[in-house]
Amino acid sequence: MTDTLETPFVRQLLRQIRAQDTFGAWEGKPDPELLAPYIITREQRRELPIIADPDPDILDRVEMFYAAVGLTLEQATGLVGAPLMSINHEGFGRVLLTTGRLVVLNLYVRDVHRFGFDSIDALSAKGAALVADAQAMIEQFPEVARA
Repeated sequence: MTDTLETPFVRQLLRQIRAQDTFGAWEGKPDPELLAPYIITREQRRELPIIADPDPDILDRVEMFYAAVGLTLEQATGLVGAPLMSINHEGFGRVLLTTGRLVVLNLYVRDVHRFGFDSIDALSAKGAALVADAQAMIEQFPEVARA
């Protein structure tokens, strides 16, 4: 897991989380503890109600996750990756990530109140995969991404 904590995506996500700590309450907390809210086992997921309004904390976590994708993409390409998120009160919606005039990621989300990953490794892998997908789109349409 130590290697996972050092991946560009996880480092960026941790920066996002720590930036939210305006009073320094998380100053001494270890990285795995800060990532713990993103880890939801299958058993925990089953216990969550099927119909529920997303908690503001969950929406913040989703927003930080996709912001970290955008910032990791920016580190890799030098192009700003701007996330746009629209999620309704039932936890369904869409996430877009744009670079220039190009939509590099177009994701539908559902059951946002159950947003999470089985492990930190799974979290890291998903973030890295999204960054790779966005990079591939930029490579396919570089002139639009730079417009």
